[in-house]
Amino acid sequence: MGLASANTSNEGMQLCVFDLRRGQLEGQELDKILFFFPADLPFSTQLSVIGLSEGLITFTRIFSPEAPCEVIEAERHSHVFYEAEPDIWMVMVVEKSKGLEVIWRIDALREVLKEVHSLFMMFNGSIRAMLEREPSGGVIRSHLYPFIMDYLSDFLVGKKLQLPSFRDCLTERGTVQMLTVGREAAIEVQSLVRVIESCAEAAPCYSLIFFQDLLVSTTVSPDDTINLFTYAVLRLTPRALSSGVSSWSYLRKGSTASHVAAGSTLAQSASVSEHLCRSHDNSPGQDDSYHVKRPLQHGRWAKGKDGFLITDIWGTDITSLITASPTIWLRQTGERMYLCAYQYKGLTLILLLPVSSILNGEQGVSLVKQRVLENASAKMLKVEEKLSKGWGGENAYHVSGYRYLLLDDDRNVSRASPPVKVTTLTKESLLAMNKLREEVDSIKSRAKRDGSEQEKDLEICIRAKNNAWVIAHTTRGKELYMVLEKANETLLYASDAVEKFSNRYCGGTFSLD
Repeated sequence: MGLASANTSNEGMQLCVFDLRRGQLEGQELDKILFFFPADLPFSTQLSVIGLSEGLITFTRIFSPEAPCEVIEAERHSHVFYEAEPDIWMVMVVEKSKGLEVIWRIDALREVLKEVHSLFMMFNGSIRAMLEREPSGGVIRSHLYPFIMDYLSDFLVGKKLQLPSFRDCLTERGTVQMLTVGREAAIEVQSLVRVIESCAEAAPCYSLIFFQDLLVSTTVSPDDTINLFTYAVLRLTPRALSSGVSSWSYLRKGSTASHVAAGSTLAQSASVSEHLCRSHDNSPGQDDSYHVKRPLQHGRWAKGKDGFLITDIWGTDITSLITASPTIWLRQTGERMYLCAYQYKGLTLILLLPVSSILNGEQGVSLVKQRVLENASAKMLKVEEKLSKGWGGENAYHVSGYRYLLLDDDRNVSRASPPVKVTTLTKESLLAMNKLREEVDSIKSRAKRDGSEQEKDLEICIRAKNNAWVIAHTTRGKELYMVLEKANETLLYASDAVEKFSNRYCGGTFSLD
């Protein structure tokens, strides 16, 4: 399945992270660069890209001081901006297609920037905090370069980056996909959650339960749920462990061999990055002994004999000389948590334990794990069995005749047609839907800038070049996008199809009544 590609050996795509508070004096301009891809571009070129971006940010602030710059469209390139933290900017520059079609959806590209930054913060804390602790910038660069390169490896096929394009218009990054469960199964899941929480005894803990690549239960905040869901699907679920690639791989078709080749390409780029990272840092007494975690590296997680997932990413605990347990930072509370992942068949459990509440460090974590095995194993087996019986497979949420994306913005939840079904749509249908979503994005962005507290209901039906109906319907924080390729000639038919879908699968949310 072809996607919009950017060759890593040319300037098809550039991605940079820079700090507007740094490098303001002549001769110190390089200090502002925290990350740049491709890393082997001359510093003069890197500074040119960042200088242009800085100028655009400054210029647009004159007219809109409260709303950060989001995108600048040039003749040959699109410049996508994201202010990740105050004065910490991420910018993606993508080369436009030579054809007339708009192959990118700007919001989808910005979601890539948001996602990699959110994941980085989950494992390392904020970029600004790291800069304040070590002002030379050497530490933050040594963490950012390998982290972002490992993240980009999921977009590489051969030597080409395959960024989200019009073919991904019926997916939504930054949301979670939930498993629909019956009442009996839901009671069993809640019972399991209570048993798991009791295993931590006095320590307050959190948990997430997955079945395959779908979320079943969570006790953490929505933002933390999205981050942990994203990481689990990328590296922890059974499919991620068995394939070594993201379960989103339908977006990035390629054999294992091509993925290895992609990894080799990034490895070369990463080595350049490390060299450039050191050349940025001018502090004479910089200690190179600090541990750089690379949680997005492929093949670093495995299932242990007891069912708990193990990794050496976090190094070795000095006091006990055993592999250190993974740790993350919760976004809502700012707590540092131990991450323990257990897997039984299609069921994956993530248990989060506060570092500050676990006595004796690794020994305390091991004790909690032992309690989970003793007290919750039977429950997990029963839950997995019930969920498996009710599971309809990868095509469980396919609706015959429809290709759809359903979003709940209030809960950050999405549901969509199975990827294999979306691939049956024609290019014309996908391009039309991509263009329609761009229009909806623009309407929502304008409403946000105007300070509208509540989005207006919106319904748009477009007849594509291939006579397919392409439909968008938004109301009360819910969004429905739909493609009907075998629809009747009339608008009434398309409207009736949406009505039937809404009544049966959306509780009538998008019905006219």
